[in-house]
Amino acid sequence: MKIQVINGPNLNMLGVREPQIYGTLTLDEINCRLLQKGKELGLELEFYQSNHEGNIIDKIQECYGKTDGIVINPGAYTHYSIAIRDAIAAVGIPAVEVHLSDINRREDFRKISVIKNVCLKQIWGKGVDSYTEALELLAGKLGKA
Repeated sequence: MKIQVINGPNLNMLGVREPQIYGTLTLDEINCRLLQKGKELGLELEFYQSNHEGNIIDKIQECYGKTDGIVINPGAYTHYSIAIRDAIAAVGIPAVEVHLSDINRREDFRKISVIKNVCLKQIWGKGVDSYTEALELLAGKLGKA
């Protein structure tokens, strides 16, 4: 089973960006942990990060017919990108929205997600474990298909 992991804007700055909120792991370190978890679950993972909305939409569309599941941390696009939401809906691939921080304990605007209703689940506030839980969810869901 192939899973595409997509990270949005500013996630390339993890480890530097507000470590008191997002932790000290870099995106590369998170991806290494996810590769290990993917192997345990029998998943083939591909990783993508962009600070540009259109590039993220292109990547989601490229998944059509090639990918079994998507793990997406849309970053700030979570709160207003109807275009990313529509791309996820269009491809019909099971997706899980993830966030490192607890978005419900932060600024009011961060509590709003236009993405979550087209995803199987929204997982937040668990650091890297938000991603690993998403992989486990997809592995279980896809394994039963």
